[in-house]
Amino acid sequence: MITCDKWGNWDKHLYVRVYLGLAAKRGEIPAGVLDRARSLIEFAFPVPPEVIRGREWHGRGVSLFAWTNEPDDSRRPPLLTEHDGRIIGLNGHLADPADVTRLPDDSVGGCFSAWTARDGELSASTAINRVCPVFHTETPDLHVAGSRALLVHLAAREDDRVEHDVLALQTMVRQGFFLSDETPYKGVSALRPSSRLLVRDGARTVTETPLPRAEPVPAAARRRRAAIGELAEALLATVEPLRDLGEPVNLALTGGRDTRVLAALLHAARVPFRVTTNGLDTHPDVIIARMIAARLGVEHTVIAPPQTAAKDAVLVEHPLSRAWETLRTCEGMTSAYETIVSYLPYSGKPTMSGQSGETLRAGSLNLLQTDLGDKALRRRIETTFGKDAKLFTAEANEHARELARPWLDRTDRLEALDHLYIWYKVGRWQASARAGSLRRGDPVRPFLDNRVVRAALSLDQGWRLSEEVIYTLILRLAPKLRDVPIEGKPWRFAAQRTPSRWRRRLPEHLPTARTAGGWSWRTSPGPALTDLLREQVLGSLDALAPIVNPDEVRALFAGPVVAKPALAWHLYTVSTLLTGLYPGKPPENLPRITVSRPDPAR
Repeated sequence: MITCDKWGNWDKHLYVRVYLGLAAKRGEIPAGVLDRARSLIEFAFPVPPEVIRGREWHGRGVSLFAWTNEPDDSRRPPLLTEHDGRIIGLNGHLADPADVTRLPDDSVGGCFSAWTARDGELSASTAINRVCPVFHTETPDLHVAGSRALLVHLAAREDDRVEHDVLALQTMVRQGFFLSDETPYKGVSALRPSSRLLVRDGARTVTETPLPRAEPVPAAARRRRAAIGELAEALLATVEPLRDLGEPVNLALTGGRDTRVLAALLHAARVPFRVTTNGLDTHPDVIIARMIAARLGVEHTVIAPPQTAAKDAVLVEHPLSRAWETLRTCEGMTSAYETIVSYLPYSGKPTMSGQSGETLRAGSLNLLQTDLGDKALRRRIETTFGKDAKLFTAEANEHARELARPWLDRTDRLEALDHLYIWYKVGRWQASARAGSLRRGDPVRPFLDNRVVRAALSLDQGWRLSEEVIYTLILRLAPKLRDVPIEGKPWRFAAQRTPSRWRRRLPEHLPTARTAGGWSWRTSPGPALTDLLREQVLGSLDALAPIVNPDEVRALFAGPVVAKPALAWHLYTVSTLLTGLYPGKPPENLPRITVSRPDPAR
């Protein structure tokens, strides 16, 4: 992320920051508890211990610890700030670091969680999408809050034994992330979006601000343009400071919608940038990204995956290595099916990707829908929480139904699915997955900025879901991209009966690019990789038994190639977590795995 001070000077280095707050329920915090907190950071901070620096503050019954891998104290705001008798910590970034004195206040620009302390008082607060998380628990003597779940769990214990909440992990197996405020660690919960945990003189309270309600679609064209204009201004404000960095932003560009918005945004803001696409030359992402780069006149680099000499297979890391790195970085809250950025020495080069761009399109759960009737939307909520019910135990399925119940009780289904996306897909999946990228680079995330999220959620869900909003936004920012094809499905509003105003503005055809190059080793793992996934999962069925039916798991792996690769990876991740792969030393000397293409002629 990019931060600036009140004079407009931009600090282009964002490193990981970790916070831990302790508040005694009575009296003072014992010295042994403080010593233990200091000793735990190497377990919970996924960077080499030699690069960790820390600060701490202690007051009456309250302590606030802060650690970072920042090499010096030049970043603003500092790791801990003192203002008006308060100690303030910031995890994430503010659009203007001078706003640190306003915290906790989730209406300011940026993407952050805030930590404050003074004598007898500790608070931790999340912003609108809680992508910078706060985890909390308590013991008979302490309230504990921190930005890393494992750190909170261990700080609340007297020993180093990790106790897992196995029932909570049922959602990890179903979806590969948490559809709840639970964590893998018993007793540790995630604070909700726009919420504040406050401990004052040993007593804890939690307050929550609801997400914005969407306004109806403006009837007048002028008002529609004004509403989209507010969203455009919020987006532009996130990237305009990048203009004077002295080197171009690297945008990971695909053939889809969300990174196209970012390419248009950087173009409109006159921010120098180049684009990179991962994939084979025949992949739709590569084909369309090349077209976008040409239209905007920017450099385009294609990064192909490692392949055998005959190009009939790819070489991938051993799944145990992949799982260890994912557990270490994401703390068991993201599946190893996902590609998590591994640790490398920090680079100051600013990067950008389209993650969480579905916020501008009413969320990924709504985007899965073709039928927007009440019954169909209700079924989407039910299947989101209760996916693959046959695989799970009765207790796990009942737990899933309990988690779904508050969302099913909402009368506005589009809003429920929209907010589900913010609460869980962004606030849990993205929150844990982005920890990898924060260790090694400058990921700029306009779609996560508070002002952008608030502006988007204030627009009617059906309007955003039609994709009229982002298509208009792209035309406003970069008219040159008007007729560039879209990968996958056509624009939603174009595929439907279009209003007359669109017939005059749309090109004759918005084609969907179709090629034979969309194969991925993760979705077609082949027999060799399947064997490794099978061996681990079936060998740990006792650990998984509280949440899955062993016979159904065996049936899943019955064929030479697993039929549901994502589900297999989710099971693999949870099984390695429960059997103690992490915390622990990384596995060594594991061979890379060859995954053959099912269609090598292509």
